Amino acid sequence: MSIPQSGGGVIERESQLAEYLASGCKPESAWRIGTEHEKFGYCKDSLKPLPYDGPRSIRAMLEGLADRFGWTPVLEGEHIIGLSKDGANVSLEPGGQLELSGAPLQTIHQTCDEVNDHLREVQAVADGIGARFIGLGAAPIWRHEDMPMMPKGRYRLMTDYMQSVGTHGLQMMYRTCTVQVNLDFSSEADMVQKLRVALALQPVATALFANSPFLDGRPNGHKSWRSRIWRDLDPARTGMLPFVFDEGFGFEAYVQYALDVPMYFVYRDGRYIDARGQSFRDFLKGRLPALPGEAPTLSDWADHLTTIFPEARLKKFIEMRGADGGPWRRLCALPAFWVGLLYDQGALDAAWELARGLDAETREGLRVAASVHGLQGEAGGARLHDLAREAVAIAEAGLKARARPGADGLVPDETHFLNALKDSVESGKVPADELLDRYHGDWGGDLSRIYADYSY
Repeated sequence: MSIPQSGGGVIERESQLAEYLASGCKPESAWRIGTEHEKFGYCKDSLKPLPYDGPRSIRAMLEGLADRFGWTPVLEGEHIIGLSKDGANVSLEPGGQLELSGAPLQTIHQTCDEVNDHLREVQAVADGIGARFIGLGAAPIWRHEDMPMMPKGRYRLMTDYMQSVGTHGLQMMYRTCTVQVNLDFSSEADMVQKLRVALALQPVATALFANSPFLDGRPNGHKSWRSRIWRDLDPARTGMLPFVFDEGFGFEAYVQYALDVPMYFVYRDGRYIDARGQSFRDFLKGRLPALPGEAPTLSDWADHLTTIFPEARLKKFIEMRGADGGPWRRLCALPAFWVGLLYDQGALDAAWELARGLDAETREGLRVAASVHGLQGEAGGARLHDLAREAVAIAEAGLKARARPGADGLVPDETHFLNALKDSVESGKVPADELLDRYHGDWGGDLSRIYADYSY
């Protein structure tokens, strides 16, 4: 999850909120790719999750990355809670999931190099303390009470609040991992087209990357339990945002939606002030109970936008949020999929043609079907396998049209990063299917074998 935002003066008029979003508009030459991924750390001998403190711990991982590889520590009070270097950040999810928030990069070649470098650094430090990391959408065996809580004030507030607004919030916070990509837009119209495609085809990404068929030590009946969790987390801040498809949608409409999402906190002087359930509209009027008489800043608005969790999220860029964390090669496949669909106008138009016939009921039905059945899901007459086949082909055409070669010039474009998805389209199987085959096959129901066979 996001670190506190900074910068920006006091908000003097509501129109500044839409202007903040619009300030993300960039010419195509300035579009970048930001990839984020999370992974679970565990003790190699006991297979238990890493605690925050101790010789084998999250703190030891962060300090080791800082000491050996030149990352700058990020502190909250006396606790190290993240790292930064060269435009990238390493941060912590509530249960100790380690997240790389990559730097904004020009090509997927660069993105994949960044991912590879990061995972090699993580391996090097983890080997030294007897730890390992694994990429899955949900913790397969650990129970909630097994999970540590990271020393971040934001998470303490969210933990209590989640239990009052939904049934699966704590599972999301402590026992899931995702991979996502953040992409730019050139104008309001470009944002609208991209966000509509992102939302409509997010179930396709969920199906292709489904990788969480286990919970509490056994199959859970879903290919992506992580996606299932988001359906019963907090309806005020999650979902498929059907209003995005309404005529006239733009920055202002998203602002009005975001203003109606209850707040979590206000960040002041290094601490999180409890504003759970309070209204940013009241904050604009100087009537926030948590800070009576005080007006919000643009950094408060930026923080509030990070507490909204739809399947695709608008900030100064668009975040694709529908994919499970997974194996090494798929961490590069997700940005390849979305860059191919959204960063070439011909591909974007083709993707919209694919998506525009899906009504709100079908889009929601596909979201459910993807979590349960993966590529075998369908809703409203639309089959996810068929949509995936077409979407991957469009993405491949988009990457060919981009024609961004590798640094050595020997690789002409970025299309090979789609190979894992093309394999899934060909076979009809996604990572969750492979895991279930192993569980019912050579593992003989012994789920502990997932750690040796699937860790990085």
